[in-house]
Amino acid sequence: MRIHFLWGLLLFCASAVMAQDDPVIMTVNGVPVTRSEFEYSYNKNNSEGVIDKKTVKEYVDLFVNYKLKVAAALEAGIDTTSAFRSEFAMYRDQQIRPMVINDDDVEAEARRIYSRTQHQVDSLGGLIKPAHILLQLKQNAPQAEQDRAKVRIDSIYRALQGGADFAEMARRHSQDPSTANQGGELPWVQPGQLVQEFEREAYALQKGQMSRPFLSPYGYHIVLMKDRSMFFPYDSLRTNILTFIDRRGLREAIIDHKLEEMAKQQGGDASPASVLADMTSQFTASDANLNNLIREYHDGLLLYEISNQKVWDKAAKDETGQAAFFKKHKKDYKWETPRFKGIAYHVKDKKDVKAVKKSIKKLPFDQWNEKLRTTFNADSVLRIRVEKGLFKPGDNALVDRDVFGRAVTVTPTPDFPIDATYGKVLKAPQDYTDVKGQVVADYQDQLEREWVAELRKRYPVVINEAVLSTVNNHQ
Repeated sequence: MRIHFLWGLLLFCASAVMAQDDPVIMTVNGVPVTRSEFEYSYNKNNSEGVIDKKTVKEYVDLFVNYKLKVAAALEAGIDTTSAFRSEFAMYRDQQIRPMVINDDDVEAEARRIYSRTQHQVDSLGGLIKPAHILLQLKQNAPQAEQDRAKVRIDSIYRALQGGADFAEMARRHSQDPSTANQGGELPWVQPGQLVQEFEREAYALQKGQMSRPFLSPYGYHIVLMKDRSMFFPYDSLRTNILTFIDRRGLREAIIDHKLEEMAKQQGGDASPASVLADMTSQFTASDANLNNLIREYHDGLLLYEISNQKVWDKAAKDETGQAAFFKKHKKDYKWETPRFKGIAYHVKDKKDVKAVKKSIKKLPFDQWNEKLRTTFNADSVLRIRVEKGLFKPGDNALVDRDVFGRAVTVTPTPDFPIDATYGKVLKAPQDYTDVKGQVVADYQDQLEREWVAELRKRYPVVINEAVLSTVNNHQ
């Protein structure tokens, strides 16, 4: 209890000092915003490379709007949804979990990995450094080929017994391309790295001993034991083990293990999750940048979801609203050059030129594709190729030639030699769908303005001008 009280007292004192050094710059809907939070946001969004930099006073309105939307999201309970909690926790943990462990924890895991490997290797005979001569022989080789290989390996063995140099004989006769040029020498190997037949013969040799010829799935071998050793010292492998830990993602397992151990030490209802939550509070209390980063993501998630509901998704799906907006602002949508709203199509039979026009003549533009597909390409025999859209000069060669009267070359469509167009030339958009992307964007802007105006009436905002004047501008 005394330890918990002392830790709480230290946090209280730290908070008191931070409060003195980090005054409240504004309150939005009663929620205080510190100077450091505002400075973090301002400097991040007005750093070098940002084209449309704002002064501190210009940025205040943007920041207040941002906080108003966050307040609306909180009021809507978005932060209580399982989807929000899950995504936020995932990001927060990505920032916090690596801080749970230090270099000593990773070093301890590296030594555990080393100890396990050392015990396994040494208990099975340690490390060996063999050299060998291989005469390759397929397992299903004809008997005559087997006999020739046996005669040759025995001849090499007799020469070695007579004093021939093993390395020289390996370079001349071994058919192992990876070792022959090195006098037959293999690198240090441990149990389990080589085929059983080779290991059985090799591990039976002492340093300097040579085996008799023996057969493995690769062919005939003669092995010379160059050296034997127990497992390598830790320091010689430390860098490789640390690299192994990083490449295999073992830091996450180290973190999990430490959280579990800390939960056991705390006892009671403590769990790895509760320990991580406590550590998150400690880290963010002592690191303002980390605290601001996590808050930024928290509020950013809220902002995205509430903006999607109130503006982006709403405007994109509200076709009635899009149509009404276009009708009211129709004069604002103009083209520098006319557009052809229709189809450029290619058929095999001249009769289909008129048939195409007749089939879609009385239909809305957005129904043309389906009608043409079901009328002319419903079975396995295709009768038409179609490009449908709102074409400006330069978009389609056939439209350029037949509609806009431009001197261009139209490349024939294979198997569909007859070209035609159908539609009408528009000097300006007639329907919201003619400029849908622009209408949606403008409609979103209107919804945004109306929403922000409503939020400013609903939620009180108080700005401390004296504190605002002390903002540290890092531009």
